[in-house]
Amino acid sequence: MGQLEKASRKRSKKANIQKAILSTVFALGGLSVALVAPKMTKVLAQIEPQFMKNKFGKYSVNRSWNRLKNEGLIIFEQTENGTFARLTPKGEAKLRQFELKDYQFERPRRWDGKWRMLIFDVKEKRKNTREKIRSTLKQIGFHYLQDSVWIFPYDCEDLVMLLKADFKIGKDLLYVIADSIENDRRIREVFNLPC
Repeated sequence: MGQLEKASRKRSKKANIQKAILSTVFALGGLSVALVAPKMTKVLAQIEPQFMKNKFGKYSVNRSWNRLKNEGLIIFEQTENGTFARLTPKGEAKLRQFELKDYQFERPRRWDGKWRMLIFDVKEKRKNTREKIRSTLKQIGFHYLQDSVWIFPYDCEDLVMLLKADFKIGKDLLYVIADSIENDRRIREVFNLPC
């Protein structure tokens, strides 16, 4: 296996560990570090079974906890009942990014004949945000129609709300439902829809 492949796998494993920790802390609202740290290896064993068989698995989990703390994604609060971990607003944003990356649409059996368009106008000073939006839309399966206009055939309103919250672009992103688009045969072929 080449060096690029090894580096890619390492990044994926690190992201999976971080996502599991953030998801667990978020789901439980705030949780005792003494309770979760030993159990986190069991959670991760389901996500990355090969990785957790490695003797460095627990070490990696502890390193991820520390990394999340140092990046300001998790804070540890000392109380009389012990130490508790909580997500910071920055940690919640990171968790939303993980969720967006893994977002999967449940495609209905039949298309309702309506097109969903996303139109965004992000200013030049937020060019990095604009590129992240484009990348996210491509990854999810949207089709580029023209400058800053993307199209999708299925209901994606929940995703749009996540995008607006994650990228802080409420008014800059418009969600449009259209009954028809002129000459949409080519677009239907892209999404394998009946012509």
